[in-house]
Amino acid sequence: MSAECDGKCESCSKKSDCTDPRKEMWEEQQRLKQNISKIKHKIAVISGKGGVGKSTVTVNLATAFALQGYANRVGILDADIHGPSVPKMLGLRGQRLPVLPAGTIFPVIGPLGMKVVSMDFLLPSDDSPVIWRGPLKMRAIQQFLSDITWGELDFLFVDLPPGTGDEPLSIMQLIPDMEGVVIVTIPSEVSQIVVKKAVTFARKLNIPVIGIVENMSGFVCPKCGAEVNIFKTGGGRKIAEELDVPFLGGIPIDPEICVDSDEGKPFIVGHPESPASKAFMDIVKKIERYLEEQRPSTTQLKPIATKESEKWDVKNSER
Repeated sequence: MSAECDGKCESCSKKSDCTDPRKEMWEEQQRLKQNISKIKHKIAVISGKGGVGKSTVTVNLATAFALQGYANRVGILDADIHGPSVPKMLGLRGQRLPVLPAGTIFPVIGPLGMKVVSMDFLLPSDDSPVIWRGPLKMRAIQQFLSDITWGELDFLFVDLPPGTGDEPLSIMQLIPDMEGVVIVTIPSEVSQIVVKKAVTFARKLNIPVIGIVENMSGFVCPKCGAEVNIFKTGGGRKIAEELDVPFLGGIPIDPEICVDSDEGKPFIVGHPESPASKAFMDIVKKIERYLEEQRPSTTQLKPIATKESEKWDVKNSER
């Protein structure tokens, strides 16, 4: 390390020949800034606890935006390093990140042209665990953002693991212009308790809370039509009012959500008329409205007309 180096690479006339380790860090930061500057809206999906269907919500929200006319302009970053599940839900298991001979790395292309990056694409086998501590996880997430060519996107949804630990903190620090977070909960009081922690986490980092989604919000029997509140109901709305954050809506339980997720098909594509799909689309409208209100002078949510050939056919979902 040169004693003369002040670490200010941007103004250094010798950076082309520099071997200082700080230069590599600076170059990666520049790549990261350049990459995320091409993404208009970055939205993280978080939860206070596991088992609330956060990844399911992420996948179907991203798909809903793609169906709204943003096909080929939506990305998903699966930032759950230890338990990546987005590739399974999109039928992308077993795929690898495309790499050009020059070393340029691209996301895997999923349904409706969605660009997807996940730790799952780097693991040698399905049963390979990731046994990493915090610094390694942050390094991996940083490389997902800086070393992979995302291209121009209208939306990037970041699926984060439960809690307020390494991965959520890394994402918030690496993407300072995060549009906001969507917090997923279920109606139970146990889930409501940890939602408060998620809201406080976002506020401490000055990240806007776009709103709360109540997943598994009631169940309507397909045979008799009777409504059963398996996990109670209204908990998401109640905690949203208590914490003074928007309530985006409730998504009812539908057994087909589990079936489609296991088969690698976004639920809302195959069941557009179901109450759950309509709930997802309503949440999309509220998020769009939020974005327009936040940046009325710069936000132009103008869906791109989707060609018939670009639409994803559920019956031919093998990719």
